[in-house]
Amino acid sequence: MKTRDIDIRTHLHTLLKYEHSDPDTIVLDELGLCQGEARIDVAVINGSMNGYEIKSESDTLERLPKQSEIYSKVFDTVTIVTASKFVDGIDDIIPKWWGIKIAELDCDGGMMLFDIRKARKNRKIDAYSLAQLLWRDEAIDLLKKKGLQKGYLSKPREILWRVLSENIPTIELKDEVRAILKSRENWRVH
Repeated sequence: MKTRDIDIRTHLHTLLKYEHSDPDTIVLDELGLCQGEARIDVAVINGSMNGYEIKSESDTLERLPKQSEIYSKVFDTVTIVTASKFVDGIDDIIPKWWGIKIAELDCDGGMMLFDIRKARKNRKIDAYSLAQLLWRDEAIDLLKKKGLQKGYLSKPREILWRVLSENIPTIELKDEVRAILKSRENWRVH
């Protein structure tokens, strides 16, 4: 039997709920990044933003180079959860700070995840890509909170994101974006 995305995702959600039982944590499926350039399979947002990309046996690694580039702009850590058949090819595609988990089925068809490499902290977050996670009204609220709104309230969101990314230190912007995302009420949260 082959590993399937849905089985890996279900098991991963169970594991993440156990690891992150704090009510201040949200777990999201299919979080869009950089205005739809990519979607991370699972995102965990709490005191940091952690992404999980699933590659089951039915997948290919064709999109992984682009996904790796996009995810590395936004997430504090990223872990790829993959079928064992991809392990050799993955290491040449993903950054060394990404974690790797192997997804395998046991003899009863149950899903098991094994750590191959623990994720480490990403040191190269892109402030503009981070700001792009904000909806227009959220970006305006943040501009107002920081006293940066003058002359920008009617501007397109791309300009709002640029102003935020150029005027708020990245470490502070990360905190603000996480807080805004966690306070959103229209998420498909698990």
